[in-house]
Amino acid sequence: MSGVQTITVGPGEGDQRLDRWLKRLFPHLAQGRIEKMCRKGELRVDGGRVKANHRLEVGAQVRIPPIPEPGEVASRPKPSVSEADAKMIRACVLFRDDHIIALNKPPGLPTQGGSKQTRHVDGMAEALTFGFDEKPRLVHRLDKDTSGVLLLARTRAVAKDLAEKFRARETRKIYWAAVAGVPAPRMGTIQMGLVKAPGHGKGGEGEKMLPVHPDAVKTTEGAKNATTDYAVLSELGKRAAWVALVPVTGRTHQLRAHMAALGHPIVGDGKYGGSGQENLGDGWGAQLGGEISRKLHLHARSISIEHPVSGVRLNVTAPLPDHMEKTWDYVAWDPMDVPSDPFAEEE
Repeated sequence: MSGVQTITVGPGEGDQRLDRWLKRLFPHLAQGRIEKMCRKGELRVDGGRVKANHRLEVGAQVRIPPIPEPGEVASRPKPSVSEADAKMIRACVLFRDDHIIALNKPPGLPTQGGSKQTRHVDGMAEALTFGFDEKPRLVHRLDKDTSGVLLLARTRAVAKDLAEKFRARETRKIYWAAVAGVPAPRMGTIQMGLVKAPGHGKGGEGEKMLPVHPDAVKTTEGAKNATTDYAVLSELGKRAAWVALVPVTGRTHQLRAHMAALGHPIVGDGKYGGSGQENLGDGWGAQLGGEISRKLHLHARSISIEHPVSGVRLNVTAPLPDHMEKTWDYVAWDPMDVPSDPFAEEE
């Protein structure tokens, strides 16, 4: 067992999450142990309490409590990726060079692990090293049930550059969705604040985000401004519409909450498209019934971003997942009939 120690974050180690920085120093240290040290205030940065995802700056002083030696920690087998999962995640690769990997994330697969999530993209990234010593790093996230383009960085420097581009909104992300009813006007901008609903577990609303009028955002604790551009690409009478969505901001569940607030929840969204939602879809909430899948119809169709090394604009497009492709075929919506960026035509 080591004693209490204080370590200075050195050059080249800045803009890293505290937990990842600590695991490089103590590879045997479990994530749960790190989070527990943060909760108890044993792990501190510049004297203050922090969370495991706190981003360190060069020169920061990190107080580290006594850490058990590797032999003192109960041995656990290193998580490994099954051959089936390795094959699956490699088949998801849309683009790869020495700096970036772009995946078409399947619906139902979480981006990162949680208390009840042991199978996720971050864990499967071990199968995406392709000759590199370290697994690629996530630089943004998609909801578990959302499919589409997901970028990973193959080096720490590229991860930092891409993360800065996402924070500075220097990326162009276009989503496709099927929604209940047809939004009017056919193109517009939703400016509605979002705040996490109170309560968890039975009787609570968990991670659901609630809409807040823009004028009330400043006076609503925890609320943040959120902006989404939308455009109707095609429609199925008045029952449903194929829409393109651009999240100008990047809030939790933003697209799902915004479309529900507009009165046109995304098809298959059980969280935001409940039976109390006013929409023109048939069946329960945003379920259209018939041959239409009950899975969430939200897909990260494309990302456009400046390559962090070459400087060339990188454009990655992901084909629809099976359940959405079947819906598109069923209602005769053809991806070849719409522009890759319907908003650009209006500019």
